Amino acid sequence: MITIEQIKELLGTELQAFGLSESEKKIHQDAQFLHAVLKKETAYPSWDTKFDIKATIESAVLTRLNHKEFAHYFVEKLIEQTRKAMSQVKVAWFVGASYDNGTDDQTARFLQEGIWENGYEDKYLEDVRSMLPGDRIAIKSAYTRKKNLPFDNRKQFVSVMAIKATGTVKYNHGDGRRVDVEWESTTDSGREWYFYTSRSTIWRISPEDWMTKGLIDFAFNNVPQDYLRFCNAPYWKERYGDRSNEKQRFKWTLFYQEFADKLLAYRDSRPALIERIHQLPVIVEGISPLFDQMIKGQRESLNDICPFTVMGLFNRGIKDKNRIAIAQELATFLQVEEPVPSSFEGIPILNNQKSWFFSYGYNRKKSDIDDLWELFESALIHANKPDTATAEQLANAYDVATLIRGTGWNLSMGLYWIRPWKFLTLDSQSRTYIIQRLGLPIAINGHQERCNGADYLALIDDLEDRFKEENYPVHSFPELSLLAWAFNDDEISAHPNATNDDGSDDEELQEDDSAPQTASFPSYGIDDIIDDGCFLERVAIERVLEHLRHKKNLILQGPPGTGKTWLAKKLAYALMGQKNDKALRALQFHPNLSYEDFVRGWRPSGDGKLSLVDGPFMEMIEKAKKAVGTKYVVVIEEINRGNPAQIFGEMLTLLEADKRTPSEGLELSYSKKADERVHVPANLYVIGTMNIADRSLALVDLALRRRFAFVDLKPLFGTAWREWVNSKFGIEMEFLTTIEQRIQTLNNEIASDRSLGPQFQIGHSYLTPPLSIDIENPTEWFKGVVDAEIGPLLDEYWFDDLERAAKAREALLEDI
Repeated sequence: MITIEQIKELLGTELQAFGLSESEKKIHQDAQFLHAVLKKETAYPSWDTKFDIKATIESAVLTRLNHKEFAHYFVEKLIEQTRKAMSQVKVAWFVGASYDNGTDDQTARFLQEGIWENGYEDKYLEDVRSMLPGDRIAIKSAYTRKKNLPFDNRKQFVSVMAIKATGTVKYNHGDGRRVDVEWESTTDSGREWYFYTSRSTIWRISPEDWMTKGLIDFAFNNVPQDYLRFCNAPYWKERYGDRSNEKQRFKWTLFYQEFADKLLAYRDSRPALIERIHQLPVIVEGISPLFDQMIKGQRESLNDICPFTVMGLFNRGIKDKNRIAIAQELATFLQVEEPVPSSFEGIPILNNQKSWFFSYGYNRKKSDIDDLWELFESALIHANKPDTATAEQLANAYDVATLIRGTGWNLSMGLYWIRPWKFLTLDSQSRTYIIQRLGLPIAINGHQERCNGADYLALIDDLEDRFKEENYPVHSFPELSLLAWAFNDDEISAHPNATNDDGSDDEELQEDDSAPQTASFPSYGIDDIIDDGCFLERVAIERVLEHLRHKKNLILQGPPGTGKTWLAKKLAYALMGQKNDKALRALQFHPNLSYEDFVRGWRPSGDGKLSLVDGPFMEMIEKAKKAVGTKYVVVIEEINRGNPAQIFGEMLTLLEADKRTPSEGLELSYSKKADERVHVPANLYVIGTMNIADRSLALVDLALRRRFAFVDLKPLFGTAWREWVNSKFGIEMEFLTTIEQRIQTLNNEIASDRSLGPQFQIGHSYLTPPLSIDIENPTEWFKGVVDAEIGPLLDEYWFDDLERAAKAREALLEDI
């Protein structure tokens, strides 16, 4: 549907063309009136073919503007614009128009000849062949900008995509190179779209979520971009969101980015740079004189340096005060305006004794340092203008640099330093986190079984797509790096100097004032639970947490759709005080689960024998014992779907809060050693969820009930629910009030039914949309929920009276 803003813009433009003038306020009121008329008229199928549609809309225009000639002219423009806004774009192509590595812009030729051509003979051929007549197409240009933006970017770089022309594909020649296009609108400088962009020369988009729909509407229907929504979306809110400055993390990124920009100016002035670096040991602590060995065993002053080694001077395993002092001296020399950071969270550091990105002279090729400068500059160019050409240049430079002795995985760390929001660090901790926590493979098609340039950029693209998902564990490269340091696998060293695994035998020994580096998880508390969409009052959440702290075991029970599982994990984080995924274990009980699966049992091993293996609960017990200062939580979904007494076994006794000591330990059914006694440590908590509406589940026995605190969750339709849905999805409060009233009426009927009861009421989760969806038509959204979710549930409730279920469904949708 055409928006009020679009009508207002069109009306203002056409009035001016006619030499007519109206106040801004009057034009806005006229646009509102015409929008209401169009909304009513376009509700009919094939509205634009109705015999009286022009007369109806022209009459509406004359009601507001008493100028018949203008009204007759304007109604054609308005219907055309409305038709275009309502025509659903199924596929849109955003394509580049620059040849020769971006230096030869073909836009003017494409527009003049009515074509678009692929500038590559060996790439994107299948993409071009798949373009169909009728597909929308737009010429784009991607780059980044830091100033003169229509929103507060907090001094961070912003991805920009200029839309230079739009049109419709008319004919595909089938050669993978050329399509004929009817170009419709052009702008010299391009209308700028922010945040959600692509570096690929050809980008295929379909309207699948709010971001893709927003881009399509912006490009082809002139709908303004919702900057605020993008600023506060998961991938971007850390940089541009409206959180207070005190809560903002990774402030160091501003300094590192400017430092890299200023350092690039010394690519061709390295003597002055190395001279200043040689002065540092007499000015600050934490750095020794830099000596090279052109002949093995003979030391001499280093006379050249690469940019990554320069930044490595204050990104090594030394004390923070020395890192700050070294960074300050170099920043003063480079004239960096951003203040030196006081904290370095999320910054991987080099092995203090192997902190050069190149080898001694006797082991170094003449081009090594120049090649590292080339990689440095290529990375900055690509970060500032992310397209296919600059990506290829970066990948090639990366491949050359991987052959340099002494680089190893540290190349990715150096790239991360210079643009931490754009590039990924693949130090050992991050690789472990990506593989084990995120479950992503890391391709190793490069030198010495490491990433090549194409592998590295492909992994970055994959992660950036996932960062945009609301529920993904991480949403940026700095956050990934920070969490990776805290994600310490038992078999992986977590020492900060364990990052260089190149295997080089060169030793650039420097003063070693290594200090232990600690990484913290993001803090999390009751305010965060509420901000994430919990409709319980603060005092109620505090009461639930108090039950959990006191009893150590808690069960959330309630009707379907009351957010039991969602809240269980949020409560776990709030109990810990931080979002520590390593201390949380979630699993589900089911009828086939046994003690041997959950606690300990015999399992087949690879050699054909049986071995005694700990289950997830025993694993969490052992983890909790080793870290008494950390709270661990086991979340058990559908705890009554299995047989809890059988699954827990003797652990049921050990769960009691007053038996959480070694002296109360018991011998397990399967012991690993003689006289083994096991107890549940006091820092291990259990949160279960229970669906009390499922008739197939047995009642929980009294032994289990006595060891758990039980909290009833009820449907929470009310002010908090309405305000949340209204603020996140723009659904009008009046419509939400109607929904609430009808659901309350239905829930009252369910509660009063003797065969059902309050435990079968409809929960608020059914009508709380996930943040990832875009609701264009609230009526259709509500109808969809009723038809596909609530309706079938009612059919199950009243399986012996389907007429009653049908009437209840009709009552929900009456006059909607």
